[in-house]
Formats: sequence, structure tokens, C-alpha cells
Amino acid sequence: MAATRHARLKAFAKLNLDLKVLNRGADGFHELRSVFQTVSVFDTIDIAFTPGRKTELTLDDPGAIPDNLATRAAQLLLDHVGGTGRVEMRLTKRIPVGAGMGGGSADAAAVLLGLPVLAGWRIPLEALIDIGGRLGSDVPFFLLGGAAVAIGRGTELYPLPDLLAARVLIVKPKVHVSTPEAYRAFARDSHGKLTEAQRIQYIDSFQSRVWGLGDSLSASGTGTQVENDFEGVVFPRHPQLKSILKNLQKSGADPARMTGSGSALFGVFTTQNQVRQAQAACETLRPKPATLPATFVSRSRYRAAWWRQLQEHMDGNKDGKQWPPQSRYALRRRNER
Repeated sequence: MAATRHARLKAFAKLNLDLKVLNRGADGFHELRSVFQTVSVFDTIDIAFTPGRKTELTLDDPGAIPDNLATRAAQLLLDHVGGTGRVEMRLTKRIPVGAGMGGGSADAAAVLLGLPVLAGWRIPLEALIDIGGRLGSDVPFFLLGGAAVAIGRGTELYPLPDLLAARVLIVKPKVHVSTPEAYRAFARDSHGKLTEAQRIQYIDSFQSRVWGLGDSLSASGTGTQVENDFEGVVFPRHPQLKSILKNLQKSGADPARMTGSGSALFGVFTTQNQVRQAQAACETLRPKPATLPATFVSRSRYRAAWWRQLQEHMDGNKDGKQWPPQSRYALRRRNER
């Protein structure tokens, strides 16, 4: 019987450091401009792969998330390579659900990066990004990590230099914000489509903030100017979110914003004492929100984590420094022919 190969994978969350919503296109999706940043909050996915002639795919998910993206990712990989075998997964959630932190997308990307290494499938990054885009707009970003500008639906990505390993407090209230409903509310509350002049102004202001983002965060965040267009439609419907934002700002967060369409908010701080003070201030709110201290995860740190957790299954001929990580089992199969 073929030996089972297994790995425990960390699927890191993301924050939207800046988010502008432009016009809705003919495909029904809004054009976005955003800055994504991976953070140290993560889900854990245990994956086991057993080579075989038949395919069996199972997911142990205590949260019973419907239509889980991790399962869909595994199935798309099997379809892509025409592969067979038994894939067993167990998901342990730490990234809050419905928080705007990309938890489901991060889980899917973890499967896209990890399963090919265990199964011995050599799939180029371009193909993984294509598969990820079919699963969700955020998934391709999690195949890359670090800081990046996202354009369009979020699948067109341009890397940014690594930002300072900032201290962050993420606050998740007991509020669920539906992303589709947030987009619908945005459409209702806006004054029709942006004119071309307004669109250009939006893009120019976003571009200016992105240019200043690295310098300002590297200089301890002083005067960092970032925005999230969803706050204008989500805060009136959920006043507690605005209260949390004010607590973060009073505690010294710079910047402080909502991430994605919510409902999580974050503050960037210069000292650990500020983080503790902000955590204590937010925990006095009723109902009490969850608080998650974290740090930014740079692209180099992100990739190092993947190389480390897949090391025993990777192709050592390239010193393990390939991206995406490459399987040593594929090399063995090639040599055995």
C-alpha cells in the first residue's frame, strides 16, 4: 500500500490597508483599488495525501462551513492534473468568519500550495493563480503573500516592498456584515456611477496614498492616510463598528480602519503597550468583541513559512527556494521512468 504523505499548513489572513470602490462593470463586479497585507493570524489545515487509483476527498470541518473553498480547491487541482488518490483534510479555524480577512480564500490557497507538493504534481504559478481566481477574488493574493496592490476584482496584483513588521490589533465584533449586501448598500448610497473625472481623481488619490504608505509605516505610522469606502455604508448600519474605530484611534492607532467590507477593524501601533491599552479599551465595549494581537507578515517571511512546513516533501536540488514550493515526489517519478 502506498505511503500517506501529510503536512500541517498555516493559512495566514490578510488586511485591506486601503480600499476604494469604483464603478460596477458589465460583469456585475465593482472595480476595486486596494492594498492587501498578510498578517500573523492563521487557520490550520492538516492535509494527508495517499497515492492510489481511486479518488476520495474528505474534509473534517468542525465549523461546518457550507461549500468550503478548501474542498473546491482540492477538487479543481485533481481536475487540472487528472490525478487520483485519497485527500484527507482537517480545518482548524482561527481567522474569524465574515470578518473581511479572507479566511476562506486563505484556506483555499493553502490547499493550492500544499497539495501539489504532497501529491507530486508540478503546477506552475500561473496555473495556480488561474485556478485561484476561479475560486474567489482574494485567493490569488494568498498564493503570493506580503503586501500588494490589488486592481479590478482583486485578482490583478502588483507586489509592494515589504512593510515594517508592525504591531497590529484586530478587533472582531459580534456583527456579521454580508459582502454582497455591503456592495448593494454601496450602490444604493452612492450618487450613481462615478464620472470619468471622478474615477481618475479616485485613482490618483489612491496612487498617492500607496506611494506614501511604505514611508509612513516605516516611520512608525505617523500621519498615515488610508481609506476604506465601505465604512461609509457599513458604519450607519452597525454603529458599534464606529465605536471600536474611535477606541483604536484614541489608543494611538495610526492608521486604524475597517478591513474589507467588515466587520473586523484593525489598528497599527508603535509599541506593545499601546496594543494592550487598545485591547483593554475595546474589551470594555458591550457586547464584548474578540481581540486578536498580530503582526504584518512580509513576503519573505510568508514564503519562508511555506518552505519550512513543506520542507520534507520538497525538491532539495534547488535548496528549497522555489516558488511555488516544488515536490520531490515529482522528481522521483521522472527519474523512475
